[in-house]
Amino acid sequence: MRILFYMDPNVTSSDTDQLNNNVEKSRYSPTRIASLVPGVGAAALITAVATYLGHLVPIVGAPVFAILIGALSTVFIKLPSSYTPGIRFTSRSVLQTSVVLLGLGLSLSEVLRVGATSLPVLAGTLIAAIGGGFIVGRLLKIEPDISLLISVGTGICGASAIAAMSATIEATESEIAYSIATIFTFNVAAVLTFPLLGHLIGMSPRSFGLFAGTAVNDMSSVVAAATVFSGASVGYAVIVKLTRTLAIVPLTVGTALIRQRRSEDLETSSFALFFRQLRKGFPPFILFFLVAVAVSSVGIVPTFIRSHVSTVATVMITGALAAIGLSTRFDQIRRAGFKPLAMGAILWIAVAGISLSLQTFLHIK
Repeated sequence: MRILFYMDPNVTSSDTDQLNNNVEKSRYSPTRIASLVPGVGAAALITAVATYLGHLVPIVGAPVFAILIGALSTVFIKLPSSYTPGIRFTSRSVLQTSVVLLGLGLSLSEVLRVGATSLPVLAGTLIAAIGGGFIVGRLLKIEPDISLLISVGTGICGASAIAAMSATIEATESEIAYSIATIFTFNVAAVLTFPLLGHLIGMSPRSFGLFAGTAVNDMSSVVAAATVFSGASVGYAVIVKLTRTLAIVPLTVGTALIRQRRSEDLETSSFALFFRQLRKGFPPFILFFLVAVAVSSVGIVPTFIRSHVSTVATVMITGALAAIGLSTRFDQIRRAGFKPLAMGAILWIAVAGISLSLQTFLHIK
């Protein structure tokens, strides 16, 4: 898995490629491991505090405390750049590992059933995000690339979709930063408000899992919101979210093909382009999640391990949310301006509304 350095506005695209190559070469070196210690340690400290506060105020939950403490701390403390590798590792790799662990508590039949039954709601929310983003972007006169990145970030999987699509359209660092800042704002809003909304309207764990999986942007926030609402909704939310994430592939491939034809670039065949975009857009951890589900389905995971997986995954999720909070860039949110934030808000509300409406229409409870 490649590590993306998009959040730092001082890093150029050529620097990004060089940094990614250096990371790939030295991933398992002692120097690489040592570079993770400061950031991982900071996230672990916040995780401990958030876990304690989560026990005191369970209605809020440790993940919410973690992201709030992390974000607020950036207002008062400017961490040195030595913390960045560990923070990025925790916010991405630790989170993805927690999702894989959650697969050990699921069965393959359940994954297939949930994925299939969620498709109508997934399709409706995706159409609302992409179609609505096209309309709202034009009405607000937002740059087309920023509009596209915010749309796919809202409709599919937040920063991951933005990263995949930005590589396809060759977006600038500022366009990526503004889009991620916008998506991050509404990720936090979803974690803080959706569990409360779910309880107020009397949603079941299953219906809230479908709601979180279709209406929350990033995987981290989906898992956090579901964890706060009810432990029983987490597995359902993860399956729906992973099914939704697969939409990255056709969207990035389609966008690449359209741009290729517009530029009359016939050197790369459509077949080769498809596999190149597939490699860019498909998140590898989904495969590990499916392997974990398969292992769980054949019954070779000891019961004592399965009983502790959920607890370990929750701690890892809390740590990932702490790291995401520490990655907050309020200056980027300010620089993004009113229009991208307004577009993000409109799409966020539209997608949430479509998800709830379709569940009501389809009698999903």
